[in-house]
Amino acid sequence: MGKLVLHMNDARPIWSVPPWAVEEIRRAAAPHFRMALVNALADSRGDGGAAPVEAIAAITGAEVYFGFGFPRELFLAAAVGEGALRWVHSGSAGVGGALYPEMRESPIILTNSAGIHAEPMAETIIGAMLYFARGLDYAVAAKQDRRWEKEAFESPDSKVREIAGATLGIVGFGGIGRAVARRAVALGLGVLAHRRRPGEGGDSIEVLTGEAGLQRILAESDYLLLSLPHTSDTDRLINRERLMALRQDAVVVNVGRGQVLDEEALAEALGNGRLRGAALDVFQREPLSEGSALWDLSNVLITPHVSAVSRGFWRREVDLIVENLRRYLSGEELLNKVDKQAGY
Repeated sequence: MGKLVLHMNDARPIWSVPPWAVEEIRRAAAPHFRMALVNALADSRGDGGAAPVEAIAAITGAEVYFGFGFPRELFLAAAVGEGALRWVHSGSAGVGGALYPEMRESPIILTNSAGIHAEPMAETIIGAMLYFARGLDYAVAAKQDRRWEKEAFESPDSKVREIAGATLGIVGFGGIGRAVARRAVALGLGVLAHRRRPGEGGDSIEVLTGEAGLQRILAESDYLLLSLPHTSDTDRLINRERLMALRQDAVVVNVGRGQVLDEEALAEALGNGRLRGAALDVFQREPLSEGSALWDLSNVLITPHVSAVSRGFWRREVDLIVENLRRYLSGEELLNKVDKQAGY
C-alpha cells in the first residue's frame, strides 16, 4: 500500500479542506493508499506558502502529495526518504513556487487547480465590465458626496454604454478565459482570445496567437481581460507601449498575476483619461502599497485578490482530485497536468 499526504488545512476557513472532502478523498484513495493527514496550517495564497515541520515529516516515503504549492523543502525531504514521490497536486492554479530547478528536472508529475476557480472569477469579471459600462463608478462617487448626479450619464460625451456589441479581448485563454467568454457571448459581445498555441474558440470567439494576434486584440478590444500566468515570457507583457495601443475608452481587467501588467504605466494612462477604467484583483506586490497611485483613481476598481472566493470551490476541487486519482491508478493521462518547462 502506498502513502498519500493531504496537506490542505488552510488558516482561512473558506479555503480549508472540510471534513467531508477529506473523507471523499480517503475513500477514493483506498485501498491503494494510506492517507496521512497533515493538520498543520497550509497557505493557499498565491503559489502556496512554506512547508511546516509536520508536512516535511509526513512526506517521507510518500508517493502522492496533495497541498497548496510544493516548496523545495518538501521535495528535498521526499527525495531522501523511502520510496519515490511520483505525483504532486496543488490546490492553487499558479505553480511558479514549485518550479525550482530540481522539480523541473524530476520525473514527478505536477498537476494544478487551473479552471477550478473559473466560475466565480468569471462572475467577478463580468460584474467589473458592467460596473464601468453602466457607470456604476460614477454612482458610487456621487453617493459618497451625497450628490444626485446625472451629468455623467446624460452628457453628450457620456461613457455609459451597453456591452452588447462590444469586443472583449482575452489574453490567456485557459479555464478562466473560457468561462468568461461563454458569459460574454451570451451577453452579446464578440470575443478575441489570445493563447500560446492555435486552437478553436467557438461561436463568436476568435482565437489568435503570436504578436500579430496580440496587437489586433489591443487595437480592437473595448474590454481587455488578463487571465494568464506569470512566467518569464509574460512578465510585464502589457507594458506602456501596449497600453497605448488600446482604444481610448478601453477597460483593463486583471485577474491573472500582477506581474504581467505595468502598474505604473497603467496608473498614468488612467489618470490622464487615456483609458476608461481598470478592475484589478492582483498586483505586483500584495497587499497593494498604501502609496500606490491606483488607490486615488476613481476609475479603478480594486479587489484584494478575492475574485475566486466561492463556497463552491471544494466541490469542484474534490471532483478533480477524485477523478485524477482514478486516472492515476488506471494509468491514464491526468487532468490539469502542468508543463514544467512552460511554467503552467
